[in-house]
Amino acid sequence: MKAVFIERHGGPEELKYGVLPDPAAKRGEVVVDIHAASVNGADWKVRSGESYPQTKFPYVLGRDFSGVVSAVGEGVEDLAVGDEVFAVCDVGQEGAYAEKIAIKASIVARKPASISHVDAAALALAGLTALVSIEDTLKLRAGETILIQGGAGGVASIAIQLAKHIGARVITTASAANHAYLRGIGADQIIDYNVQDFTETVSGCDAVFHTVGGDVTQRSFAVLKPGGRAAFIASGAQAPKPARGEVQSLRPQVGRDRPHLDRIVELVGKGALRVPEITRFPLSEAAAAHKVSQARHFRGKLVLQVR
Repeated sequence: MKAVFIERHGGPEELKYGVLPDPAAKRGEVVVDIHAASVNGADWKVRSGESYPQTKFPYVLGRDFSGVVSAVGEGVEDLAVGDEVFAVCDVGQEGAYAEKIAIKASIVARKPASISHVDAAALALAGLTALVSIEDTLKLRAGETILIQGGAGGVASIAIQLAKHIGARVITTASAANHAYLRGIGADQIIDYNVQDFTETVSGCDAVFHTVGGDVTQRSFAVLKPGGRAAFIASGAQAPKPARGEVQSLRPQVGRDRPHLDRIVELVGKGALRVPEITRFPLSEAAAAHKVSQARHFRGKLVLQVR
């Protein structure tokens, strides 16, 4: 199979496009012929060695994808060859920058028929992260107000839609170029972080969803009302300690399972969730996608077209 892999850690130039052995389905697994794979912010950190340094090479990156089942391992009865599916790799597994992947059948879900493989790949990990953060961790309720930091990003743009579907009032931060896009997906108030300090504009929030990291982390606690809660996905493995004692600081635990992916399918079917803006790259140009990802100033999701 064709794949993009690294043979050592380093910059985007270390991503090689070549041929690796095809995977085989073990018991409880399926092999999926990948049509599209998402590029996530964690990918360049793995490539560089900043996060999860590898000792076994060649190493194929990529955590989520969409494709078609091409082989079924022993014991798998709920998926069949030809099924269109999407999935997020199990914690500790990668390998989606490739034409094929072997993965546990229990964490694979059927792709929504109404969207393409590229769209499904864009929704997989970003959608899973948003769901766990907004519904499971923050437990956002109708009538509450939430500040979502970095609204134009892939996870945040899904979180905005999910919060609006729940019935919350949504405030978000973004550069001026992204304001029309964010209004289009439901944001009620948008703060241009280049010209406004959100702590001077926003107060009394029930919840904050923080997706950007950096010095914004501690300042996010300032906008919460007493008893408010904040969830962080870009500030390390542990939730940061708040300077205030009367608010909660939470780190979403984004596991891998089919029910959450099925929830994404349900939301797409209801029209409550639409795919974020997508920039496509051929699989062979993964290095170019990593340069865009690492620069961090893009809207929506980056997706590798595999087939």
